Amino acid sequence: MIANYADHAANERTFLAWVRTAMSVVGFGLAIARLGNAAPSPVTAAALLASGAAVIVIAYVRMRLVRRRIKAKTLADDDSTLTDAMLVGLVLALFVMLGVFALHVVPT
Repeated sequence: MIANYADHAANERTFLAWVRTAMSVVGFGLAIARLGNAAPSPVTAAALLASGAAVIVIAYVRMRLVRRRIKAKTLADDDSTLTDAMLVGLVLALFVMLGVFALHVVPT
């Protein structure tokens, strides 16, 4: 059995949850682009895809950091890391961008 298996599994599930969140936001953004009559801006679609990719990359960095902390022999403080704050900020930015994208594409 792997040492601290439950902690490692929880870390992996958290990473996968961030990946699902990024994929959902990007998917909703691209779906909204298809609803409008006007052609969506390629820059907006590219920015949405780049933001989703950034969330996945930062989630991976966070997973590796937490994995290293789980494997460490010494106890570490359980305070929030910088990558956690960055992930929350990126997801909030994705939702804001999705809203702006929706206002840009969907006719009023």
